[in-house]
Amino acid sequence: MSGRTSLGLEENVEAALSYVGIFVTGIIILALEKESEFVRFHALQSTITFLGLIILGAIFSVIPIIGWVFNTIITVIAVIAWILGIIKAYQGEKFKFPIVGDLAESWLPKINI
Repeated sequence: MSGRTSLGLEENVEAALSYVGIFVTGIIILALEKESEFVRFHALQSTITFLGLIILGAIFSVIPIIGWVFNTIITVIAVIAWILGIIKAYQGEKFKFPIVGDLAESWLPKINI
């Protein structure tokens, strides 16, 4: 990736930024970026991944003991996904997370924020 985006950033930088603020920067970049499909993919993947993990965490948080274990696992997964997403996007790689990457790829053409 070496092109500039509609926001004037390098594609890899903007894609990496879509993970930095978890789903918040994902939504913002998805709404603002109009040209780069690479950046939009990473922004949507970030949004789906982290919103999904937050919702799962909220569901499990009401379950005593077992919920704590699952929330710990979800937190570890979220940190790994966060770091991996930033690194892979910055390297210019269209890295797809399991399940979520395919969802982001298939939903991307339908999303026009």
